[in-house]
Amino acid sequence: MKRVLNVGGNSKAIPLPAPYADFEHLLLDIDPTGQPDIVCDARQLQTLATDQFDAIYCSHNLEHYYHHDVSKVLAGFRHVLKPDGFAHIRVPDVGAVMKACVERGLDIEDVLYQSSLGPISVLDVLYGYGKQIESSGVEFFAHKTGFTQKSLSRALVAAGFNRIYCTADNLEVTAWAFNGTPSPEICARFNLAA
Repeated sequence: MKRVLNVGGNSKAIPLPAPYADFEHLLLDIDPTGQPDIVCDARQLQTLATDQFDAIYCSHNLEHYYHHDVSKVLAGFRHVLKPDGFAHIRVPDVGAVMKACVERGLDIEDVLYQSSLGPISVLDVLYGYGKQIESSGVEFFAHKTGFTQKSLSRALVAAGFNRIYCTADNLEVTAWAFNGTPSPEICARFNLAA
């Protein structure tokens, strides 16, 4: 069975995307209250054994690290991935946020979109979900690095990933970064162009 490491997913109660339905789901988080399988800061992934996972799913976690730590996290991803493995990363698209602000005449505290958490302001997307940080008192939730499609691709190339697919949509950048050439099965599973 293939294994996916959900980095910073907070809880296994939060489902992974459908293409991972047949993967064994392991959770890595710095907070033990969500009962992760591995309690670890993603900057320390290189302390784990190599070649353990077929995939890494990192949704809205990479932006919580300072710019100089992003390379450590991505190096850790490569460290724990199998040679034919891949990282699937989702981050807010700050370029699209700024474009939306200009086009809609928004200010930094104006509502950018409505979510299940309530109204999300421009400030929330750029710097993290403010109400969550305020209520939890946990500064880690703040966004410390912003990404665009180009900057995320550049960081993945610098980390040594060989094949990268990167898309931007709905104020989000999504990347699939492969150590080697992706299999046709994985490309079909995630609808990645050849």
